[in-house]
Amino acid sequence: MSQTERTNLLDFDRAGLEAFFADRGEKGFRASQVLQWVHRHGVTDFEQMTNLSQKLRTALADEAEFTPPRVISTQVSTDGTRKWLLDVGAGNGVETVYIPEGERGTLCVSSQVGCSLTCSFCATGRQGFNRNLSSGEILIQLWHAQHELMRETGRDRPITNVVFMGMGEPLLNFDNLVSAIDLMLDDLTYGLSKWRVTVSTSGVVPYIDRLRERRQVALAVSLHAPEESLRDKLMPINQKYPLSELMAACHRYVDADRRHSITFEYTMLAGINDSPEQARALARLLGDLPCKLNLIPFNPFPGAPYECSDPATISRFSRILRDRGYVTTTRKTRGDDIAAACGQLAGQVDDRSRRVARWQGEQSA
Repeated sequence: MSQTERTNLLDFDRAGLEAFFADRGEKGFRASQVLQWVHRHGVTDFEQMTNLSQKLRTALADEAEFTPPRVISTQVSTDGTRKWLLDVGAGNGVETVYIPEGERGTLCVSSQVGCSLTCSFCATGRQGFNRNLSSGEILIQLWHAQHELMRETGRDRPITNVVFMGMGEPLLNFDNLVSAIDLMLDDLTYGLSKWRVTVSTSGVVPYIDRLRERRQVALAVSLHAPEESLRDKLMPINQKYPLSELMAACHRYVDADRRHSITFEYTMLAGINDSPEQARALARLLGDLPCKLNLIPFNPFPGAPYECSDPATISRFSRILRDRGYVTTTRKTRGDDIAAACGQLAGQVDDRSRRVARWQGEQSA
């Protein structure tokens, strides 16, 4: 069997790996052994998996693989934030960001090469879209970051939280997203709590419902506007799934587990969505939904059509919401000196959507 035909075992969750071994006449516990070797210990060489028989190790080496990613570049911010650009083939690269804060270590992972949506305040959306990442390509971001940081810091589990807030709309890659999450939560691999894995969505309503039914984790919703007309302009997905439908889906998500609340992300754009009237409209929209608000100072990128609201405006907006009983925080900008802050991730994208060419044409017209 050639190298290109080898099965990437990173694309299997536990059930898939058990089926892989069953098809070869092996017991299901082999999946547990391999999961521990690869994800807990960082071993990708079958010969080092000493509790497997020599015959099985030889067979696996012939037909399967765990291929670590090629790191195109690594950047470290003055605040300790780290960004990796990982090669995913055909000239494409995705960005993964590690944000340390005390005992908490958060990894921001990508789910697509580029993004199929066109949110006007996001650099990733400007890059166009190539394809979905496989579950293995999603998971390898955690695998790489975890084991590199373990070697450097000596900590057993330096990554405590994972957020799907990197490149792409996670829910538009649903099956691969959920398969990767299953392994992140597995006690034999990373053992993360479901409340420490956050899926951020622009509001793909049918898949919010599917996530609730299939694997409920922490949910963050990119809102950014309190009324339909403005959100239509900022986030074209609102024209397909308007705010009324999105808020109904959020209520259903919370109703499935009343211990849960939703985080709403709101990027502060000067003169666009930051007035006192808009803060009050946002409170009316949220009503009694269990939630918290994360106000995000806009992080500029080349060609961005917006400026960030000034600190006084953000403070006033936040105060109006807090006075109405909403837990409201303003996100501290991290990694902006290496373009690793929220909305700045771009990576390397061979744009199949031709969005870049259209945008460049509009700019030169």
